[in-house]
Amino acid sequence: MATSAAALRSHISSTLGLRWDPAFGVDRRPVQESLPTGIQSIDELTGGLPRGGLTEIFGAASTGRTTVMLSLLAQATSREEFCAVIDTTGAFDPESAECAGVRLPQILWIRCGGNAEHALKATDLLVQAGGFGLIVMDLADTPPQQARRISLASWFRLRHAVEKTATALVAIAQNVNAASCSTLQLNLRQTQVLWSGKLLKGLRAEADSRKHYRVRSAAFSAGR
Repeated sequence: MATSAAALRSHISSTLGLRWDPAFGVDRRPVQESLPTGIQSIDELTGGLPRGGLTEIFGAASTGRTTVMLSLLAQATSREEFCAVIDTTGAFDPESAECAGVRLPQILWIRCGGNAEHALKATDLLVQAGGFGLIVMDLADTPPQQARRISLASWFRLRHAVEKTATALVAIAQNVNAASCSTLQLNLRQTQVLWSGKLLKGLRAEADSRKHYRVRSAAFSAGR
């Protein structure tokens, strides 16, 4: 009988997309899927980036931030999902993105002329509009003091808005900015520069996953 009850609970959860709470029965909140990054070690570490949540990917220059972003966009567009890149400083390179497997016709590219406030407003509007599988707010080359001007209230509003969607919202920066408002934090750091003679071949990096007060690490490579 116990086995039948467990099977019934599993069937209800999988069929209706609901989470089963042993104390209260069915939880009305839908089970949010994850979006894989396409980088095996990071996906094994995190289980993918949460949909309906805000993920912060942060680190210094040359730590693999662009590699992770392009891999994410390639994964989402390969699933025929529409994506948005809010390009604060004009760093997005369509040619590199296409070489990384990103399907450019499925990308909405918004350039903000170096204005972080414009990037915030654009992100807010797109999250509210819905229909995107992935929204990337790229603050990677924005000076940290400017990125910090985005208030926690603004980050909380973004998190609250994206919770009602199936969108994976990703903020890329040099430091943590959303803090407790983010569902997942990935701290990237460089561990080795790879050379081929005198030519830069790529780098090896590590990602620390910070989620539910636990920190775990995974290594990956970023090529040129």
